[in-house]
Amino acid sequence: MRSTIGFMIVLLSLLLVSSQHSTTLAEEENLPTCSLGIDCESGNWGLSKAELAAYPKPDVTQIYADKNLLYDRVYRRVNGAIEYFDAPNGNVKGGLASGFNFVTVMNEQPGWAQITDDTWIRTDALSTDVANSTFAGIYLPEEALPYPVAWLLVHLQPAQYPGGEASDAYPLMLRYTLVSLYTTVIVDGWRWYQIGEDQWVKQTQVAKVLPVERFDEIDTERWISIDLYEQVLIAYNGDTPFFATLISSGLPQWSTNEGLFHVYIRYPRTVMTGADGQEDFYYLEEVPWTMYFDDDIAVHGAYWHDGFGYRRSHGCVNASITDANLLYNWASPEFDFTVPNDTGPAVYVYSSDTYK
Repeated sequence: MRSTIGFMIVLLSLLLVSSQHSTTLAEEENLPTCSLGIDCESGNWGLSKAELAAYPKPDVTQIYADKNLLYDRVYRRVNGAIEYFDAPNGNVKGGLASGFNFVTVMNEQPGWAQITDDTWIRTDALSTDVANSTFAGIYLPEEALPYPVAWLLVHLQPAQYPGGEASDAYPLMLRYTLVSLYTTVIVDGWRWYQIGEDQWVKQTQVAKVLPVERFDEIDTERWISIDLYEQVLIAYNGDTPFFATLISSGLPQWSTNEGLFHVYIRYPRTVMTGADGQEDFYYLEEVPWTMYFDDDIAVHGAYWHDGFGYRRSHGCVNASITDANLLYNWASPEFDFTVPNDTGPAVYVYSSDTYK
């Protein structure tokens, strides 16, 4: 067991590492600033049309959802408390309390669904809608991008100037659209990014990809950074970021811990359950491509929501099924399966800024 002094030294070192790799408004005091109204509207704040034409879109490779992975299981949400039966119209063998619960359906008969080899439930307790996301991340080029890249978090129409209102002059841009952030202007303490000619979005509308520099404490060739502020995960080969995606980390009451960890165990499919007897009880069958790195906190696929880019979990780091599978397979060379309890990639969890 670590001593209290030793624990405090480790915690302090991680806090220092986190501060060294964060990007905050305090470090951006040299950015141009304007005030709402005529000051922002009249200034020539962004790149010119010719400069934009030289780099019209992010130079990345889009990954597309693997439908074989998405639909190789039939997931169903459970409505309310249910009883387990040993066969259709058979004997009660247990039950499941009401909560945020999902099961995997193996087989169906009229009125009944089989969820394990010897367990059946009534189909009237099952919902048919499962938000299995088709979102997937991007491969990054080996050379650093000339401009940062980001995903839109909401459907929007850009403003025509920093701090402006959405403009009908532009067509609606959809959530998860990938954009380059050409220029940054501070308006009343908020960053506004240029994403096109006279097109501006507020920082709260995007999730920015911010690679961090590898530091000495990262002792694996393959490693992961998780930016809780931007809700972005980046995977690295050595010093080079190669993959980025949106995630969903823990809500404030179940926050994901910051620090430096290692993947210590992983499962292609596993059951997750928690908060027994509480209002937030949950039971999730066959959670895919799970890699635990901080006690019971893991990076894993989530088949029950499409809210990536926003915090919404009990502490785990949710990724789309396509992305979780990619990370799971990519991590394999870091494990030496001939060594008992061998650990996998380093996982660096930090916040690039502070919520306000």
